[in-house]
Amino acid sequence: MSRDRKINGEKRRQNILHTLRDSQSPITGNELAQQMNVSRQVIVSDVTLLKAKQEPILATSQGYLYMPSNPTTKVSRKIVCRHTPEQSEQEMTMIVQEGATIKNVSIEHPVYGDLTASLMVHSINDVNDFIQKIKSTESSFLSELTAGVHLHEIEADKESILQRVEEKLFHAGILVKD
Repeated sequence: MSRDRKINGEKRRQNILHTLRDSQSPITGNELAQQMNVSRQVIVSDVTLLKAKQEPILATSQGYLYMPSNPTTKVSRKIVCRHTPEQSEQEMTMIVQEGATIKNVSIEHPVYGDLTASLMVHSINDVNDFIQKIKSTESSFLSELTAGVHLHEIEADKESILQRVEEKLFHAGILVKD
């Protein structure tokens, strides 16, 4: 590899870091590729290299986020849910309407073990975007691999918000209690 290409790659990765750090919302790989004048595959490789250097970049369904590990005053908990794919939008909407964030979704797969996908869904717009992406790509929900059973890590500013989320989900028949 020539020295110029290596320098260009390092500069590009630094530009990616600066762009992600300065952004308050996720940036897609395609958007980064356009900004850096490279292919999306190059961006994926660059992000992988940055993650290997312990940069806190999170790949979500909406794009890449820079997530520094700052002390937070937020509270979080894991909840177990079970529902049909058709109820996914309802579930997510109930959570964000109460002011909570859906950080991720996890399942326990019989072959692959624990599988977790970052979501970082904060708002109704994020829910709509996520559901639209599932539909437009004809993808399946992870929960479809486990008969609808899945976990979410949810986060909010106050414990009372998480309690309201659990109550709503329980009354809707979605929350699984011990």
